[in-house]
Amino acid sequence: MPETKTIETLAQAAAAARACTLCADLPLGPRPILRVHPSARLLIVGQAPGTTVHESGIPWNDPSGERLREWLAMPPDVFYDETRVAILPTGLCYPGRLPNGGDAPPRKICAPTWHPRLLPLMPDIRLTLAVGSYAIARLIGPGPMTAHVQAFRTHLPALVPLPHPSWRTRAWEARNP
Repeated sequence: MPETKTIETLAQAAAAARACTLCADLPLGPRPILRVHPSARLLIVGQAPGTTVHESGIPWNDPSGERLREWLAMPPDVFYDETRVAILPTGLCYPGRLPNGGDAPPRKICAPTWHPRLLPLMPDIRLTLAVGSYAIARLIGPGPMTAHVQAFRTHLPALVPLPHPSWRTRAWEARNP
């Protein structure tokens, strides 16, 4: 008898991602945070949730998110409308802290595990924002973030690299208006 292949829906893939425990050893435990919908036209690929987002379960629900929405001139009701905007970080869970006080990088296993499974199920994506150095490296490749951001025109119309909108970026932004 021929083998039949089951076609996964975006809802099924998202449910599997939200149930992921690949990183069960994370300091706050796994809590995958993403927003996806098959009709979304804008995809925001960030780095990984911070502690505030881990607690709330709402992506970009922190000062960095406020700044990103300000940059995009996008009110929260539009930003959080899954039918328009998908949010899929390179690390779905809060990765913990580094000794210097910053957040640890996203786990390397996360994006290769979930992006290929979720992204093909969102065929209406027209523009992707790569927000922060880890997202830029994932979507564009290695190299200095500044060079990638300055060369944003080479990635249009499908992709725009942006620095991370955290307070740590203010000095970078002053040097790179």
